[in-house]
Amino acid sequence: MKAYVFININPAKSPDVVAEVRRIAGVKSADVCWGLPDVIALVEASDSKALRDVVLSKIQKVAGVSQTDTHIFLES
Repeated sequence: MKAYVFININPAKSPDVVAEVRRIAGVKSADVCWGLPDVIALVEASDSKALRDVVLSKIQKVAGVSQTDTHIFLES
């Protein structure tokens, strides 16, 4: 299962947040964006429970993260 996680962060926290998000298991990439969202992360997980754990228990706990918005890939 794959998802894009759009991450909004507190001002001036981009370098710290993106560095920490990149270290989270399951995060395949995380990049700072111009405008909103501030960071887009690509997350891969074995199932919806594992994805929920990455987003709710790890990404949202990173200091400086104010909001996330998860977009799950649909298999075609």
